[in-house]
Amino acid sequence: MAAFNRTKDNPLPLKTPPGTADFAMHTDTKDGIPILVCTVVKTVLHYDARCIEELHAMLQAHGDWMALGGADEQKPAKEGTVEAWGRSPRNPIGGWYGLKKGLRGRFGVYVPPLLEALGLCELEHNPRDNRIRAK
Repeated sequence: MAAFNRTKDNPLPLKTPPGTADFAMHTDTKDGIPILVCTVVKTVLHYDARCIEELHAMLQAHGDWMALGGADEQKPAKEGTVEAWGRSPRNPIGGWYGLKKGLRGRFGVYVPPLLEALGLCELEHNPRDNRIRAK
């Protein structure tokens, strides 16, 4: 995870793909595991930090644009989307990259802008139905 190392005191400011909401991302550890901490207003989400490299690798293997999706944990993710991959038993960690029970979703909303900021992908910024592809 050397590509991204921001602290709580120096988070990376980001916007959702449509540009309609601000959020911030920083790194931390939880139970000895590197995590991404995503703060959206007062809501704090945690994602397994391995998702950066693993999502990038999946997108490279996919080789084309992929829909982001984006769904709360309690709602099903549309198949073939980044959101579905982020919770799939077939991804490298065998399930959810989101770590906070009840707030494990929205992977397809908050992680892709980080990959874009790190120069790992191209990301569309339309009002809806955005897509991503690896650089």
